[in-house]
Formats: sequence, C-alpha cells, structure tokens
Amino acid sequence: MRGAVIHAPRDIRFETLDDPKILHPTDAIIRTAVTCVCGSDLWAYRGLEPVGDPHPMGHEYVGIVEEVGSEVTHVKPGQFVVGSFATSDNTCANCRNGYQSNCLHREFMSTCQADYVRIPDAQGTLVATEEVPGEEFWPGLLAVSDVMGTGWWAAEAAEVKPGSTAVVVGDGAVGLCAVIAAKERGAERIIVMSRHASRQRLAREFGATDIVTERGEEGIARIRDLTGGIGADSVLECVGTEQSMQQALRSTRPGGNVGFVGVPHGVAVDGQELFFSHVGLRGGPAPVRRYLPDLIDRVLTGRIDPGKVFDLTLPLDQVAEGYRAMDERRAIKTLLKP
Repeated sequence: MRGAVIHAPRDIRFETLDDPKILHPTDAIIRTAVTCVCGSDLWAYRGLEPVGDPHPMGHEYVGIVEEVGSEVTHVKPGQFVVGSFATSDNTCANCRNGYQSNCLHREFMSTCQADYVRIPDAQGTLVATEEVPGEEFWPGLLAVSDVMGTGWWAAEAAEVKPGSTAVVVGDGAVGLCAVIAAKERGAERIIVMSRHASRQRLAREFGATDIVTERGEEGIARIRDLTGGIGADSVLECVGTEQSMQQALRSTRPGGNVGFVGVPHGVAVDGQELFFSHVGLRGGPAPVRRYLPDLIDRVLTGRIDPGKVFDLTLPLDQVAEGYRAMDERRAIKTLLKP
C-alpha cells in the first residue's frame, strides 16, 4: 500500500509501505474510505515537535472493514466503521467512567493517511453504521472521528448549558466544530474569536452570534464588554498556545468553566491566578468513543454537518500539498481520498 511519511519538518512524502497485518486477536484492518490532515499534525510539520526517524502520519479515519482478529465480534468485514484517534477496549475502569481516551490499553492512532490501517482494540474502538452510507456523509463522519468529537468534548468540559453564553477561542476545524457543539448543547450566545473572513462565515453558519477579531488583552476586554463586564459562562479553548489559554481563562466569569482541548505547547497556568479567579478548568484528549453513536446519528440524520470544515479535497497522493495548504492557511482542513 501507499501512505504519508514525515521525514523532517515540512518534508511529507507519499511512499510505498508494508500492508498492515493482524498482530493481535483484537485488531482489525480497514480499507480507508477517506482520511485527512489534522491541525495537530502541523506541530511536527512546522518543527514545533520533534520528528525523529521517518514515520507514517495521520489519526483520523473512516473505512470498510477488510479483516478482523479472532476476538473481534462487534464489527465484521464489509461494514463501514468510524473510530476514535485514541483506541480503547471500552471495558476498563477508565472507559466505563466515560474516558475512553485514557483507556488503560490506549494507543494513539498514527498511520491513517494511507490506503489501509490496522486498528488496535477494534472491538472497543470501532462503531459500525447500519449500512455503507452515501459518500456525501463521509466527510461529516470523518470529522466525528476527531475534530467534531473534540469540539463536543470542549463544550462538555466547559459545561455549556441551555441559555448560556459561550466563547470559542480558535477558528480551526476543532473551534468550528466546537461552535456546532455549543449550539447543539443550547448556548444562547456563541462568541467566536477569529480573524479570517472565510472561517467567520462558517462559524456563523454553524451558530456563532458574535465575532471578536481582537487578541490578547484587547480580545479579553472585548469579551468582557460583550458579557456585562464579567466574562462568559463557558470558554472553549481550541488552540493550545500560551496566549490562547490566557485568553480563555481571563475571558471566563467567576464560577464559569474553561474546556481546553488544544494540545498544549508552552502553556503554563499561574496557580494563584487560577485560585482567585473561581474559574473551573478541564480538558485533555477528547473521549471521542463515548460520543460516536450519538454524533454518527446526528450526521446521518442531517442534524449537523461538520464535514463543511473540509474546504480542500485532494487525492491521497497529494497529501504533501494538503499539509502546505493548511500550514499556509489556504485551507481549514484537507480531506484526502485514496
């Protein structure tokens, strides 16, 4: 088969790779229907995370089951499946508590920008649809495997409630999906921090009521101005930088909550400031598996369409251009078709 391999910062190559094989009785092999480039892939692409030896890339996937191990009974060859970027047995204590992304047997997927993918712990990780959905649903279902599930987790962690005011920090795919999540969870006002016209338009389509273009102290002041001087009930931090975290914490009212889902890079939280703010802080890798049945249903019934975050579609062999387009902010998110 063929797939994406990163060799060094800004050096993505499409190469011939060994076909995946069943290594454990809990594995499955899927044929990729569609995959994509994630904003978090750009950390290594930009050299902000060490690359090390050349290795495959990608953690978002939907596909058709080709083969299953002897202990996999919940899915079978020929079924269309959606899975999480973090594998889970769905039976350990952490899984039973709803935190499948912290499964005691967790593996983070990292080989999905390829024709075929081995899925560890397939029994607990994969969810099959009743039938193979039409291709028009594939982008939305692909979004569910990470960015939509992560946006949903941001809204849950920030305790977005009916009638509340929510602020979304970040206008990438996760931030835009967080707008969908806040809307679905009943937020009356959704303020999105964005400087990009195309993303602002999509945010409004998804349910944003206000756009704030300022950042830093000016952005915080603008949020406070829009919220009666005290800050928002819920802030969804979807970036992962020091500036975005500070903006989130200082835009939240006393007694409000921040849900942080951007992978932190260089983020430090001042304990004294957090203590006296009365702001709640929760985050981490999204427990996507918990949400899959519900989010799949919302996509297939047309209630939500997170697939709209894919504004560039390329054949898989042009994956390097997909990275470049996102790095240069010519695309929000790149869909890849094998």
